[in-house]
Amino acid sequence: MSVSHVNNVGIRGIATAVPSHKVSWREAEAIFGEDAARIAEYIGVKKRCVVKNENICASDLCWEAADRLIKELNWERDSVDILVMVTQSPDYVLPATSCILQQRLALSRACAAFDVNLGCSGYVYGLWLASHLLSSGAGGRALVLAGDTSSRGVSPLDRATAMLFGDAGTATGLERVSVASPITFKIGTDGSGAQYLMIPAGGFRKPHSPETSIRRKYDKRNFRSEEDLFMDGAEVFSFMQRTVPPLVCELLEISGLSKDDVDAFVMHQSNQFALNYLSKRLKLSEGKNVIAMEQFGNTSSASIPLAITHALRKRLCEDSMRLMLVGFGVGWSWGACLLECGPIVIPEIIEVNSIAKQENTA
Repeated sequence: MSVSHVNNVGIRGIATAVPSHKVSWREAEAIFGEDAARIAEYIGVKKRCVVKNENICASDLCWEAADRLIKELNWERDSVDILVMVTQSPDYVLPATSCILQQRLALSRACAAFDVNLGCSGYVYGLWLASHLLSSGAGGRALVLAGDTSSRGVSPLDRATAMLFGDAGTATGLERVSVASPITFKIGTDGSGAQYLMIPAGGFRKPHSPETSIRRKYDKRNFRSEEDLFMDGAEVFSFMQRTVPPLVCELLEISGLSKDDVDAFVMHQSNQFALNYLSKRLKLSEGKNVIAMEQFGNTSSASIPLAITHALRKRLCEDSMRLMLVGFGVGWSWGACLLECGPIVIPEIIEVNSIAKQENTA
């Protein structure tokens, strides 16, 4: 796995936006019957924030977060040199969503903007890319936007996904500074697991057709089409078991730290059962592994910054914390970073009216 260290770069703020429309797990009782309560208990999701209007995209949620963060940080918009958009819910096949957001946010035409097509590990990858670019002298300030509208890609008749995924958009501001604690990254990829978490059709490999959009019965009781998200839960859990604990331990060893030296572990909010398993496997003290998905669901690339905003906002606004951020999932792809963070700017979570159509200009 790739290991790297970044100096003279710090996080200055994090903002998160979610749809105002909320869906309770009880709404699934009409479809799944008694299984709904069991699923909700297992995954630890009571409510999910989901977009209700098809006009609302991940870019709209990220725009809300980024616009608020820029204002809270008092940054001049032309001072942002790098814009990274991490999403698997782009506005279009092309152009890149980052290009659209550069215009909507009124950033400089000298700003480098590009998309990263990653999900669960995407936030860590976004930080890795932006911080290395800043450290190299490619710019002074960067925005990492991470957001997905995963709820739009799942079948409401699939027990594996229907009650799990929520929607969110986030923005993280980074800056090159003269003095900052180093950030250590460790990342990796194993494409042999691609088939276990994917949307099989709708891309160029298998284009949309009337056939691929038909929802069929799988596993005796689940219905989905080839254009819906497929998740093999057993394979995902097995991947997590063999990848995440060594990743955490190796990053600590590289950094010369123990688990007790870390104030909080913020991992991809996959599901409550998996996060509880990791807490026990890693022997983390109670409360050290942040779990913040009960009211939001699994928000893919946005889950780590959303969890920070929801669970650590007050402390990080006032003090510094040593954090380990861990992303893992679709790809297979994984990444972790260890950093000192705070005091930073973190506005309260923004609720976006997901019924009103968003404008396409800043």
